[in-house]
Amino acid sequence: QVQLVESGGGSVQSGGSLRLSCAASKYVYCMGWFRQVPGKEREGGAIISRDDGSKYADSVKGRFTISQDISKNTLNLEMNNLKPEDTAMYYCAADRHPLANWNDASGYNYWGQGTQVTVSS
Repeated sequence: QVQLVESGGGSVQSGGSLRLSCAASKYVYCMGWFRQVPGKEREGGAIISRDDGSKYADSVKGRFTISQDISKNTLNLEMNNLKPEDTAMYYCAADRHPLANWNDASGYNYWGQGTQVTVSS
């Protein structure tokens, strides 16, 4: 079993920045961030894998940067120019194998507890 521990998040005004971090207790092949608002499906934000590098959803491309410290199995997400529509619960996700569709939440076996990001206008 892999444990994911998230940190970061919080409240910021529109245009501000926040940083999220996630630490995995064991080796994982890929790690990423999903986000969810009440009443909507969990959507992919960004992912990074050992062989395929990083991928971003169009909604965050150019504003969010994902990075990984492979030696420590940690993941970071730098979020810049935040918008009110970025308000959501953010979840760290990971898996020990390559995934057919990085944007499909059902493919990930391991999840963090979630951390709230709130962006006010």
